[in-house]
Amino acid sequence: MRARSALASSIHSLLATTCIASPALASEVTSQMTADQGYGPHPHLPAPEKSLIPTVAVAEAKPWQADEAPTPARGLAVSRFACGLDHPRWLYVLPNGDVLVAETNAPERPDDNKGIKAYFKGKMMKKAGAQTPSANRITLLRDANSDGTPEVRTRFIENLRSPFGMALVDNRFYVANTDAVLRFDYQEGSTEIKQPGVKLTDLPAGTLNHHWTKNLIASPTGDKLYATVGSNSNVAENGIEAEERRAAILEIDAATGTSRVFASGLRNPNGMAWQPQSGVLWTVVNERDEIGPNLVPDYLTSVQEGGFYGWPYSYYGQHVDDRVEPQRPDLVAKAIVPDYALGSHTAALGLVFYEGDLLPEKYRNGAFIGLHGSWNRKPRSGYKVIFVSFANGRPIGLPEDVLTGFLSSEGAARGRPVGVAVGHDGALLVADDVGNCVWRVTPADSQVSQAADASASAAK
Repeated sequence: MRARSALASSIHSLLATTCIASPALASEVTSQMTADQGYGPHPHLPAPEKSLIPTVAVAEAKPWQADEAPTPARGLAVSRFACGLDHPRWLYVLPNGDVLVAETNAPERPDDNKGIKAYFKGKMMKKAGAQTPSANRITLLRDANSDGTPEVRTRFIENLRSPFGMALVDNRFYVANTDAVLRFDYQEGSTEIKQPGVKLTDLPAGTLNHHWTKNLIASPTGDKLYATVGSNSNVAENGIEAEERRAAILEIDAATGTSRVFASGLRNPNGMAWQPQSGVLWTVVNERDEIGPNLVPDYLTSVQEGGFYGWPYSYYGQHVDDRVEPQRPDLVAKAIVPDYALGSHTAALGLVFYEGDLLPEKYRNGAFIGLHGSWNRKPRSGYKVIFVSFANGRPIGLPEDVLTGFLSSEGAARGRPVGVAVGHDGALLVADDVGNCVWRVTPADSQVSQAADASASAAK
């Protein structure tokens, strides 16, 4: 099975390249939807738009100057927790408060870089700041006195392979490389691990490996691990055989490494978290491209065991994607409608539920989400951290902006938020892989915020 048609795809790519080289020729398609129509429990889904010239609107990477920072929501403050990192993508907070940062990028993928489409995609990614070599390491940051400035910074684990997700269970530390889950021995307070990891299980990778990031989360009991694996294409244009155990969340037995597909039809799941009120697993998912600026919304959803979420045959339930041949009406009929839309092409990546006490009470049990930002939409979408309120284990209302300003007034990307985590003091931490910083969000009037401001001023 392949998406219809390979020739049309090549033409789209060539014309998209012309748009990059000559902005005046770019598609002028813009969103006519109001801000709330692509978000929330019941998003508006317009008719698909197919064009010979797809929208291409890459935000050129121009990282923050020393005196610049994102803009926090009213009542909040933001400070630089750590900068000078190398493409920080993901965060994990250990029980003793140490913050781990995966400094990582895509591995070599020779079969994902062939042809006209791949060539010009590479050009776009370079412009967006996403073509830097992978540092392949995890860095440890220790801020024992919670003043907002880590006093210890070490290379925790090196020589990994495009690492992303991390999980600690007792004294076993797990890392999701792009191609395998590794297990390391960990002792509380350790600032580095020198011993090589032991492979627990392989993950789908190979020379294509289109969506390379693999996130990881442990079950509450620690006996299972869950790994996200994105699709190997936009809509199966590389053939359904290239999608085995992809577009899915895998469940892994932590003792034996045996695994099974836990949920499928999730084009590119990334962040995962256990919702505090319900105990249910939730994830954020990047949906498909090339059917218009307002399709398909990325989303936040609960994850049902054995559930199928539509990709590639349909989106948002039973909305059939007619580019995919042959169709599977049997699967479309049981496709689960996601719980909450996050806007089209916003690139939802980071997810954490707030269980701390530092930030205002309204954030309790709700979800902070990092939106990495669009490359193919006018006006651009994402490029911010948002908050979604929950009540009784379910999302309610529309999202609130928490951290914005990642796009400059000229449309350049000063930063792009990815992973989000909650520090041991309750501060929100945000990994910014273009700004090469981890940002720290606190109440504007809190002592920890004032300490962070004082530390930042002293460093100037």
